[in-house]
Amino acid sequence: MRNLLALIVACALAAWSGTALAQERSVQGQPGQTSKPAKTVPAPASININTATAVELEALPGVGAATAARILEYRQKNGGFKKIEELMNVRGIGEKTFLNLKALIVVAPPRGGA
Repeated sequence: MRNLLALIVACALAAWSGTALAQERSVQGQPGQTSKPAKTVPAPASININTATAVELEALPGVGAATAARILEYRQKNGGFKKIEELMNVRGIGEKTFLNLKALIVVAPPRGGA
């Protein structure tokens, strides 16, 4: 009877360790395989919305050609942006788009200007 109990325990442990090993391999990959490192996207340089060209503005997420043109128009009519939050005054840039752009933009006076 003891031998039978020992055999059952041994089989249960073997089954459990085999399952744990299979789960570990599915997470880590098979032995001998190299896993690809996670891709890191470098942070883009901040774009000054007072001096950026239409092409530079279009590189921003959520800004297409029409929105870039409206940003340039707003900038020209208002003498530039005083703070980045003014970007929400441009048609097509709401709070959600602004929050996506906030870390990517800055406001500085145009070169050679006030």
